[in-house]
Amino acid sequence: MSLKTKMIPLAGAIAFAFAGSAAAQEVVIKIGHVGPVSGAIAHLGKDNENGAKMAIEELNAKGVMIGGKKAKFELLAEDDGGDPKQGTTVAQKLVDAKVNGVIGHLNSGTTIPASKIYNDAGIPQISPSATAVPYTNQGFKGAFRVVANDGQLGGTLGRYAVQISKAKKIAVIDDKTAYGEGVAKEFVKGAKGKGAEILVQEHTTDKSNDFAAILTTIKAKKPDLIFFGGMDAVAGPMLRQMKALGVNAKFMGGDGICTADLVKLAGDAIGEGQVVCAEAGGVLDAQKIANDNWKAAYKKKFGVDVQIYAPYVYDAVMTMVEAMKQANSAEPAKYLPVLKKIKYKGVTGDIAFDDKGDIKDGTLTLYTYKGGKRDLLAVTK
Repeated sequence: MSLKTKMIPLAGAIAFAFAGSAAAQEVVIKIGHVGPVSGAIAHLGKDNENGAKMAIEELNAKGVMIGGKKAKFELLAEDDGGDPKQGTTVAQKLVDAKVNGVIGHLNSGTTIPASKIYNDAGIPQISPSATAVPYTNQGFKGAFRVVANDGQLGGTLGRYAVQISKAKKIAVIDDKTAYGEGVAKEFVKGAKGKGAEILVQEHTTDKSNDFAAILTTIKAKKPDLIFFGGMDAVAGPMLRQMKALGVNAKFMGGDGICTADLVKLAGDAIGEGQVVCAEAGGVLDAQKIANDNWKAAYKKKFGVDVQIYAPYVYDAVMTMVEAMKQANSAEPAKYLPVLKKIKYKGVTGDIAFDDKGDIKDGTLTLYTYKGGKRDLLAVTK
């Protein structure tokens, strides 16, 4: 055997050893994401998932070091269909997969039951969009959110309805979900506190598309404004039926209706300035450039505009990873104490959490719709 022949397997062995050494210096960190990427609000779930994908890709491109090793981030994306039972099933799936943290869920109705599963497993969870007050009132150490809650959201809308929109007689409809009922309840408090009369409180479901009976009852009471606690997939058809029945009232809702797709779902029934909604977050002037630039990058990558919460998902991932970096560990027990005290400047603003896990000094953004697009009214706290 020649010297040349002997050297070939030796070179291969050396290369294999170096490859093994490189692999040993890499740590895989699994980030779970859950949202409804099927069903009536799949467009919102996909929007959120896209935000997570952008964060993961950016982190891997940066070559983040954690615990002296290069971190390779993997996104484990699951679909809860907006259904609480499916939400707990996929939550357990992520726990079994030994994820290092979870971003989600989108809906309060899926976030709340899933949160117990993550809590029992000791896995931190940051919701980018669940606003129901009970989520962070459960006393779970690892439950956080990067948006304002229903107390802020509904209360602000209630006050706005009376003080700015000058509504005196109001009808309220909710979709019987944790989110819909919660935001409607807080809206009623805010509106009553400013002297409005609540004429009637009606209920539908998040799967309904026929509101003739409810709207006929409401029309007879001649409200100035109708508040709907629910999502855009229901609000759009409801607006169409309001127009068909000749219900001439302003329409208001929370973040669930405050999407780009509401224009398509409502068609010409959306009117000009008829609809007012609030996003449970928002950026002040000094931070607007970073937010606008991020949204432009999102559109370039995915070919569509942000629906609503993709930037909050992105920031939730980045905030969680920042805690891992500062803790020098991706182990939940080690980075959770850091996450509780984190201060992170994101594309949606400054992120820090109070003792419950709610975002400190959360902002709200009020919008209306004009010319087929969302039109900014105000950013408030």
